[in-house]
Amino acid sequence: MDHEDLSFDEHDELLNPRPEETEFDRIVDTALSRRGFLGGVMTFGLGTFLVGTTALTREAQAGDRFGFAQVAANTDDTITVPEGFEWEPVVQWGDPLWSGVEGFDDVTRGTAATQARAFGDNNDGMSIFTRNGRTVMAINNEYTNRKIIWGNRPEGKPETGDDIEKGMMAHGVSVFEVARDEKGAWQVVLDSELNRRITPRTEMDLTGPAAGHDLLKTAADPSGTKTLGTWNNCGNGETPWGTYLTCEENFNGYFSAADEAHEVSAELKRYGVSSKDWGYGWAKIDERFDVSKNPNEPNRAGYVVEIDPFDPTSTPKKRTALGRFKHENAAVVIAANGKAVVYLGDDERGEFLYRFVSHGTYAATGDNSDLLESGDLFVAKFHDDMRGEWLALTPETTGMSDAEIRIHTRQAASKVGATTMDRPEWVAVNPTKAEAYVALTNNKNRGKKPNKGGDDTPANGPNPRVGNNYGQIARWMPDNEDHSAPGFAWNLFALAGNPEVHDDAYAGSENINAGNMFNSPDGMAFDETGLLWIQTDGKYSNEGDFAGMGNNQMLCGDTVTGEIRRFMVGPKECEVTGICWSPDRRTMFVGIQHPGEKGNSHFPRGGTSVPRSGVFAIRRTDGGLIG
Repeated sequence: MDHEDLSFDEHDELLNPRPEETEFDRIVDTALSRRGFLGGVMTFGLGTFLVGTTALTREAQAGDRFGFAQVAANTDDTITVPEGFEWEPVVQWGDPLWSGVEGFDDVTRGTAATQARAFGDNNDGMSIFTRNGRTVMAINNEYTNRKIIWGNRPEGKPETGDDIEKGMMAHGVSVFEVARDEKGAWQVVLDSELNRRITPRTEMDLTGPAAGHDLLKTAADPSGTKTLGTWNNCGNGETPWGTYLTCEENFNGYFSAADEAHEVSAELKRYGVSSKDWGYGWAKIDERFDVSKNPNEPNRAGYVVEIDPFDPTSTPKKRTALGRFKHENAAVVIAANGKAVVYLGDDERGEFLYRFVSHGTYAATGDNSDLLESGDLFVAKFHDDMRGEWLALTPETTGMSDAEIRIHTRQAASKVGATTMDRPEWVAVNPTKAEAYVALTNNKNRGKKPNKGGDDTPANGPNPRVGNNYGQIARWMPDNEDHSAPGFAWNLFALAGNPEVHDDAYAGSENINAGNMFNSPDGMAFDETGLLWIQTDGKYSNEGDFAGMGNNQMLCGDTVTGEIRRFMVGPKECEVTGICWSPDRRTMFVGIQHPGEKGNSHFPRGGTSVPRSGVFAIRRTDGGLIG
């Protein structure tokens, strides 16, 4: 297979293959012996394991909270929304944020200079902020499709240093002001003093317990407190004090070694760092990405970065207190005791779900700028009795220093015996009650191979299926309705699956049917009313196990009744990711990432145009509220 067609995790497995599980038979036997427990899933029983579906029909008939009719799955190269809704683009890859910058060019796909002053590629998580009547969007630009951005080159590969730099400048975060035009459409405010591109070359502060540690020191930064840039920013978060959290995920794929004999350390291998990158070539123009020359540089990536969206002169802060791993998003909630709690998923097969609890307390009218500077870090342990606990990651429980825990967080979690999860993606916290949800997108290795740290991955509580290619959504309810409490109860909101193909656990839970099938739940967010919006990044073959699912999509779930309804279908070969609402809730902003990643889309302009990721506004034609 062409490496361009590999997903991030497939790249990791190619460069750092996991050992086969030597006790596979034992794991399968264990899973089968737990038929009494799994039976509730396999037969879609209405017990406590799958909660929220028992009153599905009765309560759904009492009133329709959704406000839209479900759209059918399809494989069209466009955005499909329900009757009574419409969509339009807000910003697309390559659109200038300042005047005087050349617009997107299908022939050249831009230069490093134009890309540095234009909206980045493959947008993911995003938030919207309003202050003093002005509205700003902050949007992650996760990565770039190499064959597309370098599609002006015969081989689809960079030929010059400027080509590589252009790819680099397509990464990071785009921050810009938006406003409605005379027709009510949202547009970028060109030349706003609030507009900013944050790229892999932007200066940042390393803060928190790991700052200044020897593992973060380099020749360029002997203090271990300053670093350059952020990249492969996946999900996001926003704080009650008005800052944006961007989350570094697959940072490892950008490092390489010019010295072919260089052996990457075991600690870096746990994070997927290799002597070969994924084809971006950054080490050719920036020596800090050469791990044979700068072995500590990868330790300075993999964090949550806090950004002030209304101060373009501010220095972003990498919050090491929240741990280092392949962050998906950062869901912030203020606990009953005033502590800031951040839920964090590590998006890799067999990795973990984390929680940060601040040492300080939130002050609604005070200074919260350093609330994420220090706090306690925990990792989740799920038990089969529908209970769970947060295991503290401390020097006493791990045998590591506090700084080492924040740098080698995966190793710390392995030491305390945390539950290996099916790729924890976004976490969403319900604004109407004390509960949180996590999208466990899929895990083909469940019950077959250990994770990168050698931890067993047997079928377990919230991850009940061996070879899980569909994914599920788990939820937990903190004890005493306090998100800082040490214990919680849990259940599954939905098991994705295909009831048209399977009649066992792989058919999915009772709230999955032929009309709303999906796979690989990824992005998730609650609206103000407590409806859960679910976005997918899965298989779009529409064949075999995935027949009838069509392109990736966005669905809406009623967490009270358990009903799930498809709201939107994306274009060909895309991921639907990133969601936020305008301040008046009359516009929903949704991200479309990597349309045509395999070369079969021309979205959104059609014809023979280059496919472009972007943010799209969805509105009701009657001007009503969405969510």
